[in-house]
Amino acid sequence: MTEQPAFPRQARWRPAGASWDVLGAVALGGALGSLLRYGAGLAWPGPWSTLSVNVVGCFAIGVLMFVITEVVSTHRLVRPFLGVGVLGGFTTFSTYVADAVHLVVDHRPGLALVYLGATVVAALAAVVAGVVFARVCTGWRR
Repeated sequence: MTEQPAFPRQARWRPAGASWDVLGAVALGGALGSLLRYGAGLAWPGPWSTLSVNVVGCFAIGVLMFVITEVVSTHRLVRPFLGVGVLGGFTTFSTYVADAVHLVVDHRPGLALVYLGATVVAALAAVVAGVVFARVCTGWRR
């Protein structure tokens, strides 16, 4: 008796539900957002740049997601391109952790803990503030 291969040759791997145009939109947006973040880091290096980028990016995510889900009807690639791609690439929680490690290595563990906590609180508050800002600016009522 011959065994069947676990994966037939015809099978192609692709993330569930993803299409190539969505993946391309995310990739292009992510590249643009990462370049913006890199530029911000060059202009103002250090952990406070990362904190600022994350807060600004989270505010923008709050505005964007409110507007495209509650106010306007957009092309199906707007959310993957802008939300996941550009703003996902712009915000940088991996660099946030690396910045905290650098603070610990520089013998400032207390500041590292404050930085870690403040970033999470500020980022979440920024998303909420972005939604509230968009709601006020659009005069949206439920």
